[in-house]
Amino acid sequence: MNRGAFSKTMSFHILVAEDEEDIAELIAFNLERQGWKTTLANNGTQAWELVRTLLPDMVILDIMMPGMDGLSVFRCMKEAPMTASIPTLFLTAKAQMEDKLAGLELGADDYVTKPFSPKELVLRVKNILTRADAAASQQLIVRGGPIVLDKNTLSASLDGQTLDLTTAEFRLLAYLVERAGKVQNRYDLQTAIFGYADSTQSRTLDTHIKRLRQKLGVHAGCIVTERGEGYAFDPGATLA
Repeated sequence: MNRGAFSKTMSFHILVAEDEEDIAELIAFNLERQGWKTTLANNGTQAWELVRTLLPDMVILDIMMPGMDGLSVFRCMKEAPMTASIPTLFLTAKAQMEDKLAGLELGADDYVTKPFSPKELVLRVKNILTRADAAASQQLIVRGGPIVLDKNTLSASLDGQTLDLTTAEFRLLAYLVERAGKVQNRYDLQTAIFGYADSTQSRTLDTHIKRLRQKLGVHAGCIVTERGEGYAFDPGATLA
């Protein structure tokens, strides 16, 4: 994530899995006031399907849901490599200590009991995203398909062969690989690479993407263009 201080320009995507419609809409309203995107799921089966397809930045899971309960959804997330590291907060009407411990022992990031304060929930979400950001920034070796990036030495390899990248190209590729499967908007990409974003940098971003694809050769397809949004890294397309 590596987004620094939070602001309404950030584009975190949060999945809210809650079967009570009024509570789900209340959560979504307060999260969207922060400038974040939300997607709602009203049962566990739908939640798991959306987690797999959308790969959100964070998941808020109600434990008691029809289909699959929240704990079952979370277990599925932990078993799948692409979803195992997605930060998760459990939300439930149950206040018993055993329910809290069950979620936390599985590896959940936090736990909020209904009824809750929307302000407190937003603060907890911010704290979780901040911790996840810090953990990602401390990871020095980044891997995506045949690509290996060493952030300590700014060295890169492709299929075991040295990949010659400029500093800006390295930052761009590392940013995308660390967020594999998730579309990154142009604002966040420009800020990550250049330290700021404005219209003059938009064309430069596209130039860097073009050069990266040229250097990736047969693996150029791993950098996917999402028209009107930005770019994403798809490790499954590296052999395309």
